[in-house]
Amino acid sequence: MAQLEPYKIYDKEGNVSSFEEMAEKASNQELIFFGELHNNSIAHWLQLQLLKNLKENQNSVILAGEFFERDDQLNIDEWFAGKITDKNFEAEAKLWNNYSTDYKPLMLFAKKHNIPFVASNVPRKYASLVSREGLEALDSLDVEAKKYLPPLPVQIDKDLPSYVAMKDMMHGSSMNIDYMIEAQALKDVTMAFSLFEFLGEGHSILHINGSYHSNDYEGIVWFVKKAYPDLKIMTINTVEQEDINSIDEKTAKSADFIIVLPIDTPKSY
Repeated sequence: MAQLEPYKIYDKEGNVSSFEEMAEKASNQELIFFGELHNNSIAHWLQLQLLKNLKENQNSVILAGEFFERDDQLNIDEWFAGKITDKNFEAEAKLWNNYSTDYKPLMLFAKKHNIPFVASNVPRKYASLVSREGLEALDSLDVEAKKYLPPLPVQIDKDLPSYVAMKDMMHGSSMNIDYMIEAQALKDVTMAFSLFEFLGEGHSILHINGSYHSNDYEGIVWFVKKAYPDLKIMTINTVEQEDINSIDEKTAKSADFIIVLPIDTPKSY
């Protein structure tokens, strides 16, 4: 028989939960990390529903995301303010290939309802530089370039399980594994730093990112907690499984809520 449920949601104890329960908890958090599978259409639809729910139940909501880099913030602000057209914005901004199907609905809702958007990701050219030459290469950048980076030098813990797993996965690669981990950490710390100025101001911030950037309360979450240990943070993980009617203990503990989707869920690419 075909599986007709489009998704199931579990809490970190492995108990079946619901979108309503997840949204209710999110409404009481200062920072919500929605860890996504970049190409999963239902996950993106759930992001939009969560944003709508937060807007309905919160006085102040901010949307933020990995899918825009920090040097596109001016383009976004001008588009939101009606200073440039949709066409000009999309021509000038660095859009992901699935922007129109997966992220544009979020941006249009935010724009329509005056929800600020924070472009949180590090410009990819600097992540690429670190993957080739390591974090020290950032020191030689111009002062204008450093405006898009977190404070230097970046301090990372390569013994975090997520980075160790990345190192194990890349074993045997011809690339410099330490530099690749540093590039990943640069993305994590930049996304965390991008949110700092909005924390403690009474906002609920919904941050959209690949699940590997916030799973197991590491990645971006680790850098945020290092700076703001008492912040109210909620995480969401998204996974695909053959059978969505159960999850194992490791998956359950990867986030506060886990959205489980069938493997044949519609994909945007």
